[in-house]
Amino acid sequence: MKFKSLFPGIKPVIAMVHLNPMPGTPLYDADAGVEGIYEAALKDLEALQAADVDAVMFGNENDRPYELQVNVATTSAMAFVIGRLRERISKPFGVNVLWDPDATVALAAATGASFVREIFTGTYASDMGPWTPNAGRAMREARRLDRKDLVILNNVSAEFAHSLDTRPLPDRARSAVFSSIPDAVLVSGAITGEAAEMNDLEAVKKTLPETPVLANTGVKHATVADILKIADGCIVGSSLKVDGHTWNAVDPARARDFMDIVKATRA
Repeated sequence: MKFKSLFPGIKPVIAMVHLNPMPGTPLYDADAGVEGIYEAALKDLEALQAADVDAVMFGNENDRPYELQVNVATTSAMAFVIGRLRERISKPFGVNVLWDPDATVALAAATGASFVREIFTGTYASDMGPWTPNAGRAMREARRLDRKDLVILNNVSAEFAHSLDTRPLPDRARSAVFSSIPDAVLVSGAITGEAAEMNDLEAVKKTLPETPVLANTGVKHATVADILKIADGCIVGSSLKVDGHTWNAVDPARARDFMDIVKATRA
């Protein structure tokens, strides 16, 4: 299994490098420019790697309001920044272009990322309008780009959205694994930084005992030990930031403390 080959013998902590807003987006800082995006990302990357997280993921969470088909400038700028960071990256890394599976796969191919995170399946009413991703197209794009090795993390409980599929979440997750063949399933809270319900995490894992299931949002210092008793890993962003605030820079001390808890839990 590709996920377990990438993260052998551990329940990985994948830490977010939330890139500053990309060119052309409403919150873009034109004075700082792309160089400012790179410098902020480098500081966060170095702090996370010094804390000994298991992997990092680059995402454009700051590109609010989000799009379902991102402008090519976003993907291009992300590729430029990650390309400049490559020689500084010492951990496995992934990418996520919100909320565009095709752009995410393309960015992974361009940068050599080991894994991607996205909403690949389902139909949603969302803040961005009607939302129906196309897993078949995205998976075929990965194959066309010669990235059959790419580890696919499929988020089955989309943030900022309500599923129009009335099946229970575990049934949707099981169906997604059968139909779209992801390498791991993610369970999320309602928005960035808010935790998934433990009942949801438990139910999905019980339904998918052979598939890695990760907590995708809202993992905190106080909860990570309990979460890792159930989940096969987690993705964490906000909890590692200054004051635990999503849009702040990574706090090196908070990141180290978080990983100390994880290592104690593993021991």
